[in-house]
Amino acid sequence: MDIGTIRGLGTVVVFIAFIGLALWVYSSKRKSSFDEAANLPFVEPPKTSVPDEQSSRSNKQ
Repeated sequence: MDIGTIRGLGTVVVFIAFIGLALWVYSSKRKSSFDEAANLPFVEPPKTSVPDEQSSRSNKQ
């Protein structure tokens, strides 16, 4: 097996992986999850209560 055959097989493997990935990305079953992921940057983080700095200190003055 020479280097040309190995390179050819590598090209075929990468091409098949590319076609599989393209089919997975454009699958209609994945549309809702991809739409949800696309809107993640616009979601507000939940508000957490921050403890009051004065109440967390001791009464030493």
